[in-house]
Amino acid sequence: MLNALLISNNIARLTDYFVSNDLVTYTVAAVSKPFDPDLTPYDLLVVPNGSDHVAMLAIKDKVRAFLDAGKTVICADGWFTDWVPGNQWVMNNTKRTIEVRYTLKTDRYGLFDGVNVDDLTFSHGMSGWWSCGYVEPSPEADVLLDDTWGRAIVVLDETSTNGTLFLTASGPLADVTYAGKQDSALVILYRNLIRHIARQQQPTPTV
Repeated sequence: MLNALLISNNIARLTDYFVSNDLVTYTVAAVSKPFDPDLTPYDLLVVPNGSDHVAMLAIKDKVRAFLDAGKTVICADGWFTDWVPGNQWVMNNTKRTIEVRYTLKTDRYGLFDGVNVDDLTFSHGMSGWWSCGYVEPSPEADVLLDDTWGRAIVVLDETSTNGTLFLTASGPLADVTYAGKQDSALVILYRNLIRHIARQQQPTPTV
């Protein structure tokens, strides 16, 4: 069972989208002044869409120590401050959204199993809803999904620290969508990710 800390920017109904289950239990850390949560009891830090990245910058050193302890951070939001080790989000809206297409590039762990990438490309028939930015990944990180111009949109980084970073340029990844759906591409991807992290946390059997 994963013990996860969910960062909340006091967004209404945020906790409706992250549902504790047999794989993960969430504790909510609401952003306030001062913002100084204790990360040590947790296995997983979830920074969802709409987060306060000024607040995250204030705990940058804690996040690094958390990762160096072999733990996992999920950031599903364009982080505009430099709190993510080894990777940076870049705002860029110069490309025509009608031209945006996303492509699965690599997926060693099957995180995109059952995910229809076209459902990530299009939202209500419109393409490019992640196109306000992209990720400049760590040199040895896995780029899972890129766009028409080869820019990283989803990154898995297991090399910048002793832990794991799962980063998206944007996208409301959660257990349930805002519309209450449990079978959308975003939900399937998130649940695949949680299962993968839970497997990683299991102790190695001794012979």
